[in-house]
Amino acid sequence: MTNRICHIQIDERGLVRPTPEIEQERKVAIFDLLEDNSFALPAREDRPYPPGPYRLGLAIREGRLVFDITTEATEKVGEFHLSLGPFRQVVKDYFQICENYFDAVKRLPPSQIEAIDMARRGIHNEGARVLQDRLTGKAEVDIDTARRLFTLICVMHWG
Repeated sequence: MTNRICHIQIDERGLVRPTPEIEQERKVAIFDLLEDNSFALPAREDRPYPPGPYRLGLAIREGRLVFDITTEATEKVGEFHLSLGPFRQVVKDYFQICENYFDAVKRLPPSQIEAIDMARRGIHNEGARVLQDRLTGKAEVDIDTARRLFTLICVMHWG
């Protein structure tokens, strides 16, 4: 399949050094994303994009999320920057609910843990929808790919 990401590189410059737990979350998020994703660049009239699969570089620079896209053979395809502003509240909410979830797992009955987990998944889905909206006209991703990319955005913030 050509409409996919085949490699991900996170630019760690300027990011807080991750804890071992966060580093593990990053590895899992990247593994899951590479296992199953849908990533296509929209058609352009002036010059079509080279077909994928694509290598994706992710970075946070000057308060913006940077997507650096190359072909599998490392031919530069494009780069776009997304403001992090629209993500701030949902990332903050996601961090908060994750903390509540991890605390709940230690001390609450399964029914309460399940309720918190449902809320956590709801916020995660909201973050994925925000990402899909922000990528409109730049890249086309399905909801599962958006969820996995949102996870990476979160772990890039986490320290």
